[in-house]
Parts: sequence; C-alpha cells; structure tokens
Amino acid sequence: MTATVPLKDLAEVIRSKNAGPYEITFDVMFTDADRYAHVRDSGVLNPTALASLYSVTESDVRTCQFFEPALAFKLTLVRHGDQGSIGERDTFGAQQHGPLLDILVPVPAPAPGEEARS
Repeated sequence: MTATVPLKDLAEVIRSKNAGPYEITFDVMFTDADRYAHVRDSGVLNPTALASLYSVTESDVRTCQFFEPALAFKLTLVRHGDQGSIGERDTFGAQQHGPLLDILVPVPAPAPGEEARS
C-alpha cells in the first residue's frame, strides 16, 4: 500500500475565485520547490482526475497547468451556471476549492537506509 498525504498538507495556498461570468479558477501555490516538484511529478493534478472531482466533462477544463516560476498550479473550469444567474450559490467563486484540499498525493518510499520524510 502506498502512503499518501493530502494536498492541503503540501501546498501553502489552495484557493478558488471568479474568473469572469463563465469560468472559475483555482490556484495551488507552494513555497517549497521540492514539494511543488513532487506534486507536479505525481500526476494527480490532471484534467481527467480534476474533471471527475468537480463532476464536469474534460472539455470543461479550460486550464490545467503547472507554472514553475511561481511554484504554482492553475486550474480553470467552465461554471455550471453563469455568474449571478438564478440558483448560482457562489458569485465570487471563493468557496469552490474544498475538493482540492483532500486530493491524495503519493509519498515516495524512502530509499533503503533512509528515514521516511514528512
């Protein structure tokens, strides 16, 4: 069994916000280059998995990319309803990042003779 750690324990900031009337964007930001690289290389933040997480189609994933100069990851999704439309519950998009917090990232097994890192 592979050990895992939730994304919220590796990232410094995980947030969502309005990206106009038809999209919502998510940022995952790191302060540690090793943690950033580990999450990037783990492959867990990919269009297929994130579309499933947010119950949208992959065609609704507009941006899904890592940006190394900022040690950040950006996801942009098409909104289920237009911003401010009837039934829309979060006009600022500020409460949509919750599902990202608990994405499980595999922890690499220590090499023989090394201690497990946290």
